[in-house]
Amino acid sequence: MPVVTIKLAGTLSRAQRKAIAEEITATLEKHAHKPASYTYIAFEELPDENWAIAGKLLDEEE
Repeated sequence: MPVVTIKLAGTLSRAQRKAIAEEITATLEKHAHKPASYTYIAFEELPDENWAIAGKLLDEEE
């Protein structure tokens, strides 16, 4: 049973989450031979203030 967690800064629309979930499910079905009904996908959308790159929070101005 594949469990896929997608973490990203910011948010996606419902349509974007749906499209991504469909494509990931189809990819696992095609390449890993996992039935779509076995694939679970979780989206974790976090505010920019909760992400840092190179020691700087994404919501900090440069």
